[in-house]
Amino acid sequence: MGDELRAGLTTFLAMAYIIAVNPAVLSGAVIGADGKPMTGALVTATCVGAGIMTIIMGLAANRPLACASGLGVNAMIAAVTPTMCGGDWHEAMGIVFVEGVAILILVLCGLREKIMEAIPVSLRHAISVGLGLFIAMIGLVDAGIVVAGKGTIVTLGNVYSPTFIVGMLSIVITLILSALHVNGAILFGIIISVIIGIPLGVTTAPKGIVDALDFSTVGAPFMTTKGVMGLAKVFANPNALIFAFSLMMSDFFDTMGTAVAVAKNGEFLTKDGNVENIREILVVDSAAAAVGGFMGVSSITTFVESASGAADGGRTGLTSVTTGVLFIIAAFFAPVISVVSTAATCGALVYVGFLMMSEVQEIEWTDLLQGFPAFLTTAGIAMTYSISAGIGLGFIAYGVTAVVTGKVKEIKPLMWVAIVAFIIYFLMS
Repeated sequence: MGDELRAGLTTFLAMAYIIAVNPAVLSGAVIGADGKPMTGALVTATCVGAGIMTIIMGLAANRPLACASGLGVNAMIAAVTPTMCGGDWHEAMGIVFVEGVAILILVLCGLREKIMEAIPVSLRHAISVGLGLFIAMIGLVDAGIVVAGKGTIVTLGNVYSPTFIVGMLSIVITLILSALHVNGAILFGIIISVIIGIPLGVTTAPKGIVDALDFSTVGAPFMTTKGVMGLAKVFANPNALIFAFSLMMSDFFDTMGTAVAVAKNGEFLTKDGNVENIREILVVDSAAAAVGGFMGVSSITTFVESASGAADGGRTGLTSVTTGVLFIIAAFFAPVISVVSTAATCGALVYVGFLMMSEVQEIEWTDLLQGFPAFLTTAGIAMTYSISAGIGLGFIAYGVTAVVTGKVKEIKPLMWVAIVAFIIYFLMS
């Protein structure tokens, strides 16, 4: 039980940045009647939405997976609100709500699970490896260790930067603690790094201790602007429905990749690459997307940072329940929780990425049909900085390789459906 509670805290600290980041991303789009950003309401809804859905995930699936508003989707919602939605954030959240309901229907019909089962084992392993690189990349970028270069796509960051120093120390500390077999090495790595960040100015003093709760964004799709409900506008706007399909494709395969990654660390991934309790996981995750739209905080989805808690000993839903309760508590103490910098969590994410690389030995690299699509999946996830884009490249590569090698019969019908869907998705992007 102690391991599960500690793992829940580890996952929470690895995800805590979303409490500050999600409101910051959405504040430019979610504007109140007074013309000001509804920042306080967004903090409340982000914490409460994440807490409720993470607790439900723990109780329903009994696996160490945590949910919160997804980065990337929130940025897209912020971008389309002033353009496609004419400034009406109720319509934008209605799009998220529609996408969540649609993907939930697909899960209840068994289609989402069957598509996962149709994916070749080599690609399942490749998704896990790609997620490992992706998680490590997130940590390195957030710590300023990897930055955009002048004349190059990426380069090494400023080694004298306080953020860089805290990020590197978090990696070293986590490595040392893991090598010494310290229980909770990942969690202690985060905590020590937060403390080290104080004199360096990376860990800043909280702007208060307690915040009042504000639920004014809740029910966003059903709120009206000039007498018209946001949800009604979605169905009257063909572009909004097309955008909902794009979100659904991203959500569909992002969660699949995340589930595989966490299952690997949490030891509930079978030898043939199947995730145990996947149906329950997908049902909750799909419902979470709709709940995110309802709460007015963009799509709530399963976080890949959950792998840090799984790597720190989380095996059951108690880990998720712990994380969820902490999110709800954080709704009251958001100013204090927000002092955990992304640089302090760098070591946790990089170490989890290292653990996930072990899957690479399960791929049959000498077989072109298995090896090349697996490589493109792995490289694509990390290099495009998108789980769904990397998976899509790997899927399409699998179809093309099967054709040129004369092994088309090895592809299951639903795999072809996924390949065609990804082609459409890419053409629409």
